[in-house]
Amino acid sequence: MALNWQVLIISVQAFIVSVKLCEIPEGKIDLIKSFNGELLSATFDYSNDANPSVYIGLRLSKSHNLNKEEEYFQRLKTAMEAISASRLGIKEGDPKTGLLALQLMAQKVSCENIETPIRNRLFTHMKYHLHKEKENIALNGKPLSNYFQYSLGILAMCVNGKIVDRHVVHKLVLAEEQNKFGYGETISIDTEAMAGIALLCVKRVNNYPRELVMHIKNSVKSIKDKIVTSQNTEGELGNLYSTPLAVQFLSALGGRKDKDTCSKAIKALIKGVEKGKFSNPAMMSQLMPVLFQKSYLDVANVDCESSINNPLLIPVSPTDDIVLGNEFIHVRLMVEGQNFNELIKVPSRSSLLDILKTAQDQNSKFSFETKNTLYGPLLTAVNKVAGYWQLLKEPNISLIEGIADYRPEDGETIILRL
Repeated sequence: MALNWQVLIISVQAFIVSVKLCEIPEGKIDLIKSFNGELLSATFDYSNDANPSVYIGLRLSKSHNLNKEEEYFQRLKTAMEAISASRLGIKEGDPKTGLLALQLMAQKVSCENIETPIRNRLFTHMKYHLHKEKENIALNGKPLSNYFQYSLGILAMCVNGKIVDRHVVHKLVLAEEQNKFGYGETISIDTEAMAGIALLCVKRVNNYPRELVMHIKNSVKSIKDKIVTSQNTEGELGNLYSTPLAVQFLSALGGRKDKDTCSKAIKALIKGVEKGKFSNPAMMSQLMPVLFQKSYLDVANVDCESSINNPLLIPVSPTDDIVLGNEFIHVRLMVEGQNFNELIKVPSRSSLLDILKTAQDQNSKFSFETKNTLYGPLLTAVNKVAGYWQLLKEPNISLIEGIADYRPEDGETIILRL
C-alpha cells in the first residue's frame, strides 16, 4: 500500500509540473543561454554601482558562472555596508525603499552567511522606511517614493521571513482598491504586478487578521483581472517592458485559466528578445526569472547547494550591439510649454540621451539634468525646470524606454512634457 501511495504522489507531482502556467516554447535553449550571458556581461560594467537587481536575476537562473556572480556580490556588499552605516533619516524626495529592498533580496539569494550585523541594520532601515512611506500615504495619499517601491519593500521583508506590519500591508491593499497604481487614466501594469507578487507573499504567511486576509485575496483577484485585461494584440501585458513582472505574477498565482494569456505573453517576450529589445540590465533581470519559470517569490527558497558552476556560461555582447551609424538623421526636439522647437542633427542609431546632449551643446537655450537610477539615467530637469518629465513621440505616444535606451528614427518629433 505504501508503494502505491508513493506512485500516486509521484504521478500527481508529474501532473503538476506538466501544467505549469507560463511554459517557455521548446527550442529556445540557445536563446536563453545567450540572454543569460548578456545579463552576465552587465557585471563587467564598472562605470556605475553594482545593481542588486542584476544579481537577483542571475541567481534565479538555472545556469551560473559562480566566480563572476561572487565577484559581483562582493561589489554589492560594499554598497550594503555603506547603506547600513548611514543614518536612518530620509531626505525629502530621496527615499531608498526600492534600493534597500533589492539589497535585502540580493543577500537572500546569495550563498553567504546572512545572519550578520550589517543585514540586521538593513532590516532596521527597511522597517523605518516602510513606516515613513506608510505615514506619508496617510497624510498625503501617496508614498514618499511610489507604490512600486513600497510593494518591493513589503516583498523583500516577506521573502526574508520577516513579518510585515499589518498596517503597512493594509495601505497597499487600500491603494489597489482605490485604483492608485497608475497615472491618471493609465494603469501601471508593472506596479500592479509588483504589488500582486508582494500580496501573494504576505497572503501565504497566514499571520494576519481574517478581514485583512479577505481584502488581500480580493486585491490579488483585482490585480489579476487588470493584468489579463491589459493584454494587447501583440500579447504584451501593458507593454513589452511591464510584461516580465506581469508574467511573474501570473506564474506565482498559478491556475490553469490564464494559461492562454501567459502563453501569448511569453511569445511576445521571446519575440522581443530575438529583436534585441532587451538591452537595459535592470529590465533584463526582471525577465530572467520568467525564462526559467520562476518569480521573485522564489527568492525565499533559492537552493544554494544546487548552484552548480557552468564554465560554458560566459559574458556575451548583446545580440543587437549598438553602434552609431555613418549616416545622419534629423530629429525634432520640442519642449512643451516652453519656446523650444529645434531640428537636431545626429548620427543614426543615436539614443535620445545623445540627442539631448547634442541639443545642449549646440543651443544655449536648451539644458537638461539627469540622475542615475538602477534603470539608467532619469530626466529630472529641462531648462532648469525640475519635475517629472514625460517622453513622447509625436503626436502623443508615450515612450516606454528611457532616454538612454530609446533610439529615434529619422524625421521623428520628440516631445518633452512636464
